[in-house]
Amino acid sequence: MSLSIYGIDLAKHSFSIHGEDSAGNMLIHKTITRSKVLTTFANIPPAIIGMEACGASHYWARELTKLGHTPKIMAAKYVAPFRTGAKNDLNDAVAICVAVARPSTRCIKIKSADQQAILLLHRARENWVHERTGLLNQVRAMLAEFGIIAPVGRHALQRAIPEALEDAENQLPDLSRAIIADCYDHLLTLNQRIEDQENCFNMLVSRSHNAKKIMKVAGIGPITATAVIASIGKGEQFDKGRDFAAWLGLVPSQYSTGGKPRLGRITKRGDKYLRTLLVHGARAVIASLGDKTDRLSLWCKSLVERRGFKRATVALAAKNARIIWSLLRHDTDYEPIKS
Repeated sequence: MSLSIYGIDLAKHSFSIHGEDSAGNMLIHKTITRSKVLTTFANIPPAIIGMEACGASHYWARELTKLGHTPKIMAAKYVAPFRTGAKNDLNDAVAICVAVARPSTRCIKIKSADQQAILLLHRARENWVHERTGLLNQVRAMLAEFGIIAPVGRHALQRAIPEALEDAENQLPDLSRAIIADCYDHLLTLNQRIEDQENCFNMLVSRSHNAKKIMKVAGIGPITATAVIASIGKGEQFDKGRDFAAWLGLVPSQYSTGGKPRLGRITKRGDKYLRTLLVHGARAVIASLGDKTDRLSLWCKSLVERRGFKRATVALAAKNARIIWSLLRHDTDYEPIKS
Protein backbone atom coordinates (compact mmCIF):
# COMPACT_ATOMS: atom_id res chain seq x y z
CA MET A 1 0.00 0.00 0.00
CA SER A 2 1.42 3.36 -1.06
CA LEU A 3 1.90 6.04 1.54
CA SER A 4 0.03 9.31 1.41
CA ILE A 5 2.13 12.36 0.62
CA TYR A 6 2.01 15.69 2.40
CA GLY A 7 3.70 19.00 1.75
CA ILE A 8 4.19 21.43 4.61
CA ASP A 9 5.31 25.02 4.20
CA LEU A 10 7.29 25.81 7.35
CA ALA A 11 7.14 29.20 9.03
CA LYS A 12 7.34 30.76 12.50
CA HIS A 13 3.68 30.78 13.44
CA SER A 14 1.46 29.70 10.50
CA PHE A 15 2.06 26.39 8.71
CA SER A 16 0.31 25.53 5.44
CA ILE A 17 -0.34 21.84 4.71
CA HIS A 18 -1.45 20.04 1.55
CA GLY A 19 -1.90 16.27 1.43
CA GLU A 20 -2.87 13.71 -1.20
CA ASP A 21 -3.42 9.96 -1.11
CA SER A 22 -1.82 7.47 -3.52
CA ALA A 23 -4.63 8.08 -6.04
CA GLY A 24 -4.08 11.84 -6.05
CA ASN A 25 -7.16 12.69 -4.01
CA MET A 26 -6.79 15.70 -1.73
CA LEU A 27 -6.73 14.85 1.98
CA ILE A 28 -6.01 18.22 3.52
CA HIS A 29 -5.47 21.75 2.29
CA LYS A 30 -5.34 24.33 5.03
CA THR A 31 -3.19 26.56 7.24
CA ILE A 32 -2.76 25.79 10.95
CA THR A 33 -0.92 27.37 13.86
CA ARG A 34 2.43 26.17 15.12
CA SER A 35 0.95 24.62 18.26
CA LYS A 36 -1.29 22.31 16.19
CA VAL A 37 1.34 20.90 13.81
CA LEU A 38 2.37 17.86 15.83
CA THR A 39 -1.19 17.19 16.97
CA THR A 40 -2.39 17.21 13.37
CA PHE A 41 0.26 14.78 12.15
CA ALA A 42 -0.11 12.57 15.23
CA ASN A 43 -3.64 11.77 14.01
CA ILE A 44 -2.50 10.96 10.47
CA PRO A 45 -1.34 7.45 9.42
CA PRO A 46 2.36 7.12 8.54
CA ALA A 47 3.05 9.22 5.46
CA ILE A 48 5.77 10.90 3.43
CA ILE A 49 6.05 14.54 4.46
CA GLY A 50 7.99 16.97 2.29
CA MET A 51 9.38 20.32 3.40
CA GLU A 52 11.80 22.93 2.13
CA ALA A 53 15.21 23.25 3.72
CA CYS A 54 15.29 26.10 6.23
CA GLY A 55 16.49 26.90 9.74
CA ALA A 56 13.94 24.71 11.50
CA SER A 57 13.47 21.94 8.92
CA HIS A 58 15.75 19.43 10.68
CA TYR A 59 13.96 19.98 13.98
CA TRP A 60 10.55 19.35 12.44
CA ALA A 61 11.87 16.35 10.54
CA ARG A 62 13.10 14.77 13.78
CA GLU A 63 9.78 15.44 15.50
CA LEU A 64 7.76 13.97 12.62
CA THR A 65 10.02 10.91 12.55
CA LYS A 66 9.10 10.26 16.18
CA LEU A 67 5.45 10.15 15.07
CA GLY A 68 6.22 7.40 12.56
CA HIS A 69 6.29 9.54 9.42
CA THR A 70 8.97 9.73 6.71
CA PRO A 71 10.00 13.39 6.41
CA LYS A 72 12.01 14.53 3.42
CA ILE A 73 13.84 17.85 3.19
CA MET A 74 14.45 19.43 -0.21
CA ALA A 75 16.24 22.52 -1.42
CA ALA A 76 13.83 25.30 -2.38
CA LYS A 77 15.11 25.31 -5.97
CA TYR A 78 13.58 21.85 -6.50
CA VAL A 79 10.17 23.07 -5.34
CA ALA A 80 9.81 26.34 -7.27
CA PRO A 81 9.24 24.73 -10.75
CA PHE A 82 6.13 22.94 -9.45
CA ARG A 83 4.41 26.01 -8.04
CA THR A 84 1.32 27.07 -9.96
CA GLY A 85 -0.57 30.30 -9.51
CA ALA A 86 0.49 33.07 -7.20
CA LYS A 87 3.26 32.78 -4.64
CA ASN A 88 1.56 32.06 -1.32
CA ASP A 89 1.94 29.55 1.50
CA LEU A 90 -0.78 27.13 0.41
CA ASN A 91 0.48 27.06 -3.17
CA ASP A 92 3.98 26.43 -1.80
CA ALA A 93 2.62 23.49 0.19
CA VAL A 94 1.06 22.04 -2.97
CA ALA A 95 4.35 22.47 -4.86
CA ILE A 96 6.25 20.75 -2.05
CA CYS A 97 3.77 17.86 -2.14
CA VAL A 98 4.27 17.45 -5.90
CA ALA A 99 8.06 17.80 -5.75
CA VAL A 100 8.59 15.27 -2.95
CA ALA A 101 6.56 12.67 -4.88
CA ARG A 102 9.01 12.71 -7.78
CA PRO A 103 11.70 10.01 -7.47
CA SER A 104 14.31 12.24 -9.11
CA THR A 105 14.07 14.93 -6.42
CA ARG A 106 17.18 15.04 -4.26
CA CYS A 107 16.59 15.16 -0.54
CA ILE A 108 18.79 16.32 2.31
CA LYS A 109 19.86 13.90 5.01
CA ILE A 110 18.26 14.81 8.33
CA LYS A 111 20.79 15.99 10.88
CA SER A 112 20.72 14.94 14.52
CA ALA A 113 20.58 17.50 17.31
CA ASP A 114 24.25 16.77 18.12
CA GLN A 115 25.28 17.43 14.53
CA GLN A 116 23.46 20.74 14.54
CA ALA A 117 25.10 21.67 17.84
CA ILE A 118 28.56 21.13 16.35
CA LEU A 119 27.66 23.22 13.32
CA LEU A 120 26.46 25.99 15.65
CA LEU A 121 29.92 25.92 17.20
CA HIS A 122 31.40 26.40 13.74
CA ARG A 123 29.04 29.24 12.90
CA ALA A 124 29.84 31.04 16.16
CA ARG A 125 33.58 30.76 15.54
CA GLU A 126 33.21 31.90 11.93
CA ASN A 127 31.26 34.96 13.07
CA TRP A 128 33.86 35.86 15.67
CA VAL A 129 36.72 35.44 13.19
CA HIS A 130 34.95 37.79 10.77
CA GLU A 131 34.32 40.25 13.59
CA ARG A 132 37.99 40.12 14.61
CA THR A 133 39.14 40.74 11.05
CA GLY A 134 36.83 43.74 10.75
CA LEU A 135 37.98 45.10 14.09
CA LEU A 136 41.64 44.82 13.14
CA ASN A 137 41.01 46.63 9.86
CA GLN A 138 39.14 49.34 11.73
CA VAL A 139 41.95 49.85 14.24
CA ARG A 140 44.50 49.91 11.41
CA ALA A 141 42.51 52.70 9.74
CA MET A 142 42.18 54.60 13.04
CA LEU A 143 45.93 54.59 13.55
CA ALA A 144 46.53 55.64 9.96
CA GLU A 145 44.33 58.71 10.54
CA PHE A 146 47.05 60.01 12.89
CA GLY A 147 50.03 58.99 10.80
CA ILE A 148 50.71 55.70 12.55
CA ILE A 149 51.20 52.99 9.92
CA ALA A 150 50.70 49.53 11.43
CA PRO A 151 52.70 46.54 10.15
CA VAL A 152 51.17 43.92 7.86
CA GLY A 153 49.69 40.80 9.46
CA ARG A 154 47.31 40.12 12.34
CA HIS A 155 49.90 39.19 14.94
CA ALA A 156 52.16 42.10 14.08
CA LEU A 157 49.24 44.52 14.33
CA GLN A 158 48.16 43.09 17.69
CA ARG A 159 51.66 43.75 19.01
CA ALA A 160 51.73 47.24 17.53
CA ILE A 161 48.48 48.44 19.12
CA PRO A 162 49.66 48.49 22.78
CA GLU A 163 52.96 50.01 21.65
CA ALA A 164 51.07 52.85 19.96
CA LEU A 165 48.87 53.34 23.03
CA GLU A 166 51.89 53.54 25.34
CA ASP A 167 53.85 55.91 23.09
CA ALA A 168 53.31 59.39 24.57
CA GLU A 169 55.10 61.12 21.68
CA ASN A 170 52.98 59.94 18.75
CA GLN A 171 50.52 62.87 19.11
CA LEU A 172 47.55 60.51 19.44
CA PRO A 173 44.67 62.47 21.08
CA ASP A 174 43.45 61.20 24.43
CA LEU A 175 39.95 60.47 23.09
CA SER A 176 41.31 58.46 20.18
CA ARG A 177 43.67 56.65 22.54
CA ALA A 178 40.72 55.67 24.74
CA ILE A 179 38.66 54.43 21.78
CA ILE A 180 41.53 52.35 20.40
CA ALA A 181 42.16 50.95 23.89
CA ASP A 182 38.52 49.81 24.06
CA CYS A 183 38.89 48.19 20.64
CA TYR A 184 42.03 46.42 21.82
CA ASP A 185 40.24 45.07 24.89
CA HIS A 186 37.45 43.76 22.67
CA LEU A 187 40.07 42.21 20.40
CA LEU A 188 41.55 40.30 23.33
CA THR A 189 38.07 39.06 24.25
CA LEU A 190 37.50 37.82 20.70
CA ASN A 191 40.87 36.08 20.69
CA GLN A 192 39.97 34.27 23.90
CA ARG A 193 36.58 33.20 22.55
CA ILE A 194 38.10 31.86 19.33
CA GLU A 195 40.76 30.00 21.32
CA ASP A 196 38.07 28.46 23.52
CA GLN A 197 36.18 27.33 20.41
CA GLU A 198 39.30 25.71 18.99
CA ASN A 199 39.80 23.86 22.27
CA CYS A 200 36.23 22.57 21.87
CA PHE A 201 37.10 21.28 18.40
CA ASN A 202 40.09 19.43 19.82
CA MET A 203 37.88 17.91 22.49
CA LEU A 204 35.33 16.78 19.89
CA VAL A 205 38.07 15.19 17.79
CA SER A 206 39.41 13.28 20.79
CA ARG A 207 35.99 11.66 21.19
CA SER A 208 35.37 10.86 17.52
CA HIS A 209 37.05 7.93 15.79
CA ASN A 210 35.93 9.14 12.36
CA ALA A 211 37.34 12.62 12.95
CA LYS A 212 40.71 11.18 13.96
CA LYS A 213 40.65 9.00 10.86
CA ILE A 214 40.09 11.76 8.33
CA MET A 215 42.59 14.04 10.05
CA LYS A 216 45.30 11.74 8.67
CA VAL A 217 44.54 13.21 5.24
CA ALA A 218 46.92 16.03 4.31
CA GLY A 219 45.35 19.43 4.89
CA ILE A 220 42.59 18.24 7.24
CA GLY A 221 42.65 19.62 10.78
CA PRO A 222 40.23 19.54 13.73
CA ILE A 223 38.01 22.32 12.38
CA THR A 224 37.57 20.70 8.95
CA ALA A 225 37.18 17.21 10.41
CA THR A 226 34.42 18.17 12.83
CA ALA A 227 32.63 20.23 10.18
CA VAL A 228 32.61 17.29 7.75
CA ILE A 229 31.35 14.82 10.36
CA ALA A 230 28.61 17.21 11.48
CA SER A 231 27.55 17.96 7.89
CA ILE A 232 27.45 14.53 6.24
CA GLY A 233 27.81 11.95 9.02
CA LYS A 234 29.09 8.80 7.30
CA GLY A 235 28.25 10.03 3.81
CA GLU A 236 25.45 7.53 3.07
CA GLN A 237 23.57 10.21 1.11
CA PHE A 238 26.24 10.15 -1.63
CA ASP A 239 26.70 7.23 -4.04
CA LYS A 240 30.34 8.00 -4.73
CA GLY A 241 33.10 10.40 -3.84
CA ARG A 242 32.50 12.59 -6.87
CA ASP A 243 28.95 13.21 -5.67
CA PHE A 244 30.34 14.59 -2.42
CA ALA A 245 32.81 16.77 -4.33
CA ALA A 246 29.96 17.99 -6.53
CA TRP A 247 27.85 18.77 -3.45
CA LEU A 248 30.74 20.94 -2.26
CA GLY A 249 30.96 22.71 -5.63
CA LEU A 250 34.45 21.41 -6.35
CA VAL A 251 33.73 19.83 -9.75
CA PRO A 252 33.76 21.64 -13.13
CA SER A 253 30.57 23.24 -14.36
CA GLN A 254 29.23 21.54 -17.46
CA TYR A 255 27.46 22.78 -20.57
CA SER A 256 27.48 19.77 -22.86
CA THR A 257 25.33 19.18 -25.91
CA GLY A 258 25.42 17.07 -29.07
CA GLY A 259 27.72 14.56 -27.44
CA LYS A 260 30.44 17.18 -27.01
CA PRO A 261 31.44 17.73 -23.36
CA ARG A 262 32.20 21.30 -22.34
CA LEU A 263 33.68 21.83 -18.91
CA GLY A 264 34.21 25.18 -17.24
CA ARG A 265 35.20 26.46 -13.81
CA ILE A 266 34.12 24.76 -10.61
CA THR A 267 30.44 25.21 -9.86
CA LYS A 268 30.88 26.66 -6.33
CA ARG A 269 27.51 25.19 -5.40
CA GLY A 270 26.60 23.55 -2.13
CA ASP A 271 28.27 24.09 1.22
CA LYS A 272 30.50 27.16 0.89
CA TYR A 273 31.88 26.82 4.42
CA LEU A 274 33.13 23.25 3.94
CA ARG A 275 34.50 24.08 0.50
CA THR A 276 36.44 27.00 1.95
CA LEU A 277 37.94 24.84 4.70
CA LEU A 278 39.06 22.18 2.22
CA VAL A 279 40.57 24.73 -0.15
CA HIS A 280 42.45 26.50 2.66
CA GLY A 281 43.79 23.16 3.88
CA ALA A 282 44.89 22.20 0.37
CA ARG A 283 46.58 25.58 -0.07
CA ALA A 284 48.60 25.03 3.11
CA VAL A 285 49.70 21.59 1.89
CA ILE A 286 50.85 22.84 -1.51
CA ALA A 287 52.58 25.87 -0.02
CA SER A 288 54.69 23.60 2.20
CA LEU A 289 55.69 20.94 -0.35
CA GLY A 290 59.38 21.87 -0.24
CA ASP A 291 61.58 18.89 -1.09
CA LYS A 292 59.00 16.21 -0.23
CA THR A 293 59.14 13.20 -2.53
CA ASP A 294 56.11 11.16 -1.50
CA ARG A 295 53.57 10.30 -4.18
CA LEU A 296 51.05 12.98 -3.20
CA SER A 297 53.69 15.72 -3.09
CA LEU A 298 55.04 14.75 -6.51
CA TRP A 299 51.50 14.77 -7.91
CA CYS A 300 50.90 18.24 -6.47
CA LYS A 301 54.20 19.58 -7.80
CA SER A 302 53.45 18.24 -11.27
CA LEU A 303 49.99 19.81 -11.16
CA VAL A 304 51.38 23.18 -10.07
CA GLU A 305 53.84 23.14 -12.97
CA ARG A 306 51.17 22.23 -15.52
CA ARG A 307 48.14 24.16 -14.27
CA GLY A 308 49.35 26.71 -11.73
CA PHE A 309 49.10 27.06 -7.95
CA LYS A 310 45.40 27.96 -7.69
CA ARG A 311 44.10 25.18 -9.91
CA ALA A 312 46.33 22.69 -8.12
CA THR A 313 44.88 23.86 -4.80
CA VAL A 314 41.31 23.26 -5.94
CA ALA A 315 42.27 19.89 -7.45
CA LEU A 316 43.80 18.75 -4.17
CA ALA A 317 40.73 19.96 -2.27
CA ALA A 318 38.50 17.89 -4.58
CA LYS A 319 40.80 14.89 -4.18
CA ASN A 320 40.69 15.22 -0.39
CA ALA A 321 36.88 15.39 -0.50
CA ARG A 322 36.73 12.08 -2.36
CA ILE A 323 39.22 10.47 0.02
CA ILE A 324 37.25 11.66 3.05
CA TRP A 325 34.01 10.26 1.64
CA SER A 326 35.64 6.89 0.99
CA LEU A 327 37.07 6.72 4.51
CA LEU A 328 33.71 7.51 6.10
CA ARG A 329 31.50 5.48 3.78
CA HIS A 330 33.60 2.31 3.77
CA ASP A 331 34.91 2.69 7.34
CA THR A 332 38.54 2.28 6.33
CA ASP A 333 41.77 3.86 7.59
CA TYR A 334 43.82 6.25 5.53
CA GLU A 335 47.11 4.82 4.36
CA PRO A 336 49.08 7.29 2.25
CA ILE A 337 51.29 5.80 -0.46
CA LYS A 338 54.88 6.73 0.27
CA SER A 339 56.24 6.27 -3.22
